[in-house]
Amino acid sequence: MKPLGSEHARGEGRCHHAPLLRPRKARIERRAVRRLCDRPPQPLRAEHEDRLIALHHLDIGWKPSDLEQREGRIIRQGNHNKKVHIFRYVTESTFDSYMWQLIENKQKFISQIMTSKAPVRSCEDVDEAALSYAEVKALATGNPAVKEKMALDVDVAKLKLLKANHMNNQYRLEDDIARNFPQQIAKLTETIDSYKADIAHYQEHKITDPEQFSMEISGKVFTEKKEAGAALLAVCKDMKAVDAAMDIGNYQGFNMRIQFDSWSKEFILSVKHESVSKVHLGADALGNITRINNLLESYPEKLAEAEQRLETVQEQLTNAKEEVGKPFTKEEELNQKLERLSELNALLNMDEREDTEAEQSESKEKEERPARGSIHEKLQIYKEKSQRESENGREDRKRDFGLE
Repeated sequence: MKPLGSEHARGEGRCHHAPLLRPRKARIERRAVRRLCDRPPQPLRAEHEDRLIALHHLDIGWKPSDLEQREGRIIRQGNHNKKVHIFRYVTESTFDSYMWQLIENKQKFISQIMTSKAPVRSCEDVDEAALSYAEVKALATGNPAVKEKMALDVDVAKLKLLKANHMNNQYRLEDDIARNFPQQIAKLTETIDSYKADIAHYQEHKITDPEQFSMEISGKVFTEKKEAGAALLAVCKDMKAVDAAMDIGNYQGFNMRIQFDSWSKEFILSVKHESVSKVHLGADALGNITRINNLLESYPEKLAEAEQRLETVQEQLTNAKEEVGKPFTKEEELNQKLERLSELNALLNMDEREDTEAEQSESKEKEERPARGSIHEKLQIYKEKSQRESENGREDRKRDFGLE
C-alpha cells in the first residue's frame, strides 16, 4: 500500500498519517489523527497522541484479538475525542467473506467459553479448514455454491453436535434407569427408615426435665451440663490420633464418637443409633451441649428433606422412562443438509477435475507442438532426425542382403 504521508512504525506494524498531519507536535495537538492500519505479522505496537478520531481496517486479521487490539488503540481512556469512527473495508466476491466468517466463528467459540455457555467441542483454524483450490477460485469469482456450502457446513456442524448431545443424553438416561436412580432410591429409602427409627428412639430417651440432665463421657456420668461440656473438651485435648474416630460415651440413647478433622482443623462429634449425624464442636463447654441437643432436634427436618429427595428421584425416574428411546427430532433436517452438502462437494470437486484435465491437455499440446527455437536448435533436431533415418536404412539393407 502506498503511504499517504509520513510513516511511523514500531515492530512490523505500519500506520500512516494523512498528508495534512505532519509529525509536528503543534500540528498534532490542534488536529485529530486519522489512522490507517493493515494486518501486521506481529501484534501491532504503536504509540500515538491522544487525538485519534478514525480507524480504518484495510484488511482482516486471523484472530478476533487482532481486531480488538487495533481498536484498543483508539477506544481507550485518554483519547480526547468522545466519539470515534471505525471503518471496515471488504470486497465483494473475494476471500474477504470467508475471512470474516472465520473471525465470526472464532469469536463465537471464545464468547461461549468466556460466558460459561455450552461450548462446541472443537474450533479449527484456517490451516485445518482444507479449502480446495476450486473453492478458493469460486470465492474469487463469486460462485454462489461456495457460499451455500459454507452455510451448510455451519448448519451441519451444529446439527451433528445436537445429535451427539441427544445420543449422550440417551445413554445417560439408560444408565440412570438401569443403575443410578434405583441405587439412589434404595439409599434414600434406607435413610428415611433410619431417621424414623432415630426419631422414635429419641422420643423415648429424650430428657424433658432440664434438672434430669445426664451424659456419659469416658465411663463417667455427668449430671451438670457445664461439667459434661468441660469433660468433652478434655477428651478432645487428650486425643492424639488424627482422622481416627473414638467412642467417648452416650447421650439420650445415642452413642457418641469424636474425631479430629485435619482438613478443617476442627473436632467433629458423631451421634448414632440407626443413622449417623455429625456436628462440629467449638471451644465453649455449654455451647457444645447446645449443639448436640440441636442436632438431635433436627431429625424431623432431616427426615422431611430425605423424603423430598426420594420424591424428586422417583419423578426423575418416571421422566427418564418417558424420554429414553425418543429419536433425534432434527434427523430428517440433518440428512437433507448432508445430502445437499454432498452434492455441492461433488460439484466443486468436478470443477477441480475439469481444471486439472484442461491443464493436462494443454501440457500435452505443448509437447506435441513443433519446436520454435533458434536456427541452431532446428539444425540440431534435423541432424538427429537424419542420423536416425540413416541408421534405419542401413539395417534394412543388411536384412535385404542376408547379412543378419
